[in-house]
Amino acid sequence: MVESTGIAPNASSRSSVQMLPSVQITGSVSNETRNSVSLDTGVSLHHFGPEEINQLPKGHATPLNEVLLQAPGVVNDAYGQIHVRGEHANVQYQLNGVLLPQGLNGFGQSLDTRFTKSIDLIEGALPAQFGLHTAGVVDITSVQKLSDSGSVSATIGSLNTAHTSLQYGGTSGDWSYYGSGSYLTSHLGIENPSPSLTPIHDITHQSKGFLLLSYHLQGQGKLSWMSGAYNGSFQIPNLMGQIPTPANPYFSLATASAVNPYSPSINGIVAPASLNSTLINDQQFEINRFNALSYKAFPSDDLNYQVSVFQNQSATHYAADQTSNLVFNGVGADVQKSSMVRGLQTDFNWTLSSDHALKLGWLMSSENVATFNQSLLYALEPISGNVIGAPYLLNDNIAKRGLQTWGVYVQDNWSMTQRLNLNLGLRYDTFSSFVSDHQLSPRFSAVYQAPENLTYHAGYAHYFTPPPNALVSSSTQSTFAGTSSAIPGLNGAVKAETANYIDMGLLKKVSPQYSWGLDAYYKQTRNTLDEGQFGPALILTPYNYEQGRIFGLEWTQNLTLDAFTGYLNVSANLSQAKNVVSGQYLFDQATLQYAQNHWINVDHAQSRTLSMGGSYRWGSTRFNGNVLMGTGLRNGFANTGELPSFSVVNLGLSQSLNTAEFGEMELRASLNNVLDRIYSIHDRSGIGVFAPQYGARRGLQLTVSKKF
Repeated sequence: MVESTGIAPNASSRSSVQMLPSVQITGSVSNETRNSVSLDTGVSLHHFGPEEINQLPKGHATPLNEVLLQAPGVVNDAYGQIHVRGEHANVQYQLNGVLLPQGLNGFGQSLDTRFTKSIDLIEGALPAQFGLHTAGVVDITSVQKLSDSGSVSATIGSLNTAHTSLQYGGTSGDWSYYGSGSYLTSHLGIENPSPSLTPIHDITHQSKGFLLLSYHLQGQGKLSWMSGAYNGSFQIPNLMGQIPTPANPYFSLATASAVNPYSPSINGIVAPASLNSTLINDQQFEINRFNALSYKAFPSDDLNYQVSVFQNQSATHYAADQTSNLVFNGVGADVQKSSMVRGLQTDFNWTLSSDHALKLGWLMSSENVATFNQSLLYALEPISGNVIGAPYLLNDNIAKRGLQTWGVYVQDNWSMTQRLNLNLGLRYDTFSSFVSDHQLSPRFSAVYQAPENLTYHAGYAHYFTPPPNALVSSSTQSTFAGTSSAIPGLNGAVKAETANYIDMGLLKKVSPQYSWGLDAYYKQTRNTLDEGQFGPALILTPYNYEQGRIFGLEWTQNLTLDAFTGYLNVSANLSQAKNVVSGQYLFDQATLQYAQNHWINVDHAQSRTLSMGGSYRWGSTRFNGNVLMGTGLRNGFANTGELPSFSVVNLGLSQSLNTAEFGEMELRASLNNVLDRIYSIHDRSGIGVFAPQYGARRGLQLTVSKKF
């Protein structure tokens, strides 16, 4: 469950901000520059408006995760995942001030960049209004309306990629409306498990839709209805020449012993003569639906509030080729997971005086989750690893309803002097799920505007993060005991993570054209949450370490010279954890024993990351480019190794046209991974990594867009 607020940090009627490269203090946050710091809350804001997105090689066709990779401290991973400041997930999304509950994350990006007016990544010691998922907040503002106009675009590219989109909006009296839709098909749906140019069995089909209806109540506020839908189907890519070597699940019980009595493999499974690993037909299907009804009112110049009711439905179905999986893995599991969240969100923004602005609000939500697992498996003799009899189907179906999450917060923005601003806050969260817990969390931040365009900021936050309900493993160990899908070992309940977080930094405007910023952060956690893929079903499973720690530095630069704009982000991060205390059955005994006495690097940690880019406009032509570099994610036994470093260069060219025959049009070409660098995202080793993944090879996309 994700909590955010109905009034974003830049929505305060008196909020102010220092921006890069400007240091102007205004009555509201101005989203005109890439990097800024809120003078109200001290958080770092990384802004992507229409201009910043258009400066990317793919423009508004850029997937949301690739947009966010241009911010400091954001690391790329497989399946469209991103990691912010060394954390696995723990990112919350809000759209037009309404939270989007955390459902089931799949391979697809359910939110389309095309319908966004702006995207802000908020990092740091977050104020009390943000709770539960706090590595970062992705604050999205959609296009609100168009003047009875729209646009259509079509893209073709490498690997049979075809992408079409349509958007239209307008007004009618007090009503305004906006809608968008897109359809994508490609032969690269998921990362290729081999370094080849063309993956095997990797076709995807994805459709997305978004609708916003608003009614302006004369002198009373605005009523809005927001709805979104996503459907995705993915073939699971195959590797050539795979040899069936199903592992004995009982072997891991004694892998740290000098003598292991268990056979390492399952024996006696008869493979058909026609068996071919390239013909396995595993697939995954995903849906996501969200709806929100909001009322925003402005009773006075000093008070505004928003009340929203919302619903989010998500489901993932891993449709396994059960017969083939039985031969290769010892079990063929067809897994379906679903989540339905309904809730109420209320936020008030009240200016008490010239020195104090109060924010308060609360969240109530209820979630229903279900897991349906049908496994084709064998009875198994644990020590010899020999199968017994013929394979059979075993069902493990669990549903849980009424999982409750409540949260309430209050915070005061106190302008002590013209140069010093404090933000003091307190929030309380409680949840009742597979386990129950609660926490009172203080928050504090200070921002000081020194002379010579130099601003310092520092903050502390106490965080509370429940595990994702829809992903908590519900398999019953006794159900699968004595089978080829046994899950022996301890299985402690997944707990909520608690953390102390410290952030500090500075911003310097050197000139109107150039500015830079430096941030440092430290996070200390108990019951540290992480997630991993521990089987052929491409669904992540959460677990806890007893404790964790994260250190990090971020350095940002921004430059504007006439028709050129550029940016450079460099970050360093150390993210470690110790002693697995839940979901122990997911690990072999050697890893568990090592983690008891050693700090281990988490699998999603990347010690150094660089993102840089630039754009140059020459008349109606724009040249764009960006570079992503990193030292690689972790690998090897207990994540003691590190994958090779990588660098990816992307280039783009766009041309605006206005012809008598076709009106306003834009032609765009983008070339991804220009140098065709082969790089590994995962190599199948490391904690919670089941399959290898490689980054996309060189690819060309051509897009034509037309306004009407």
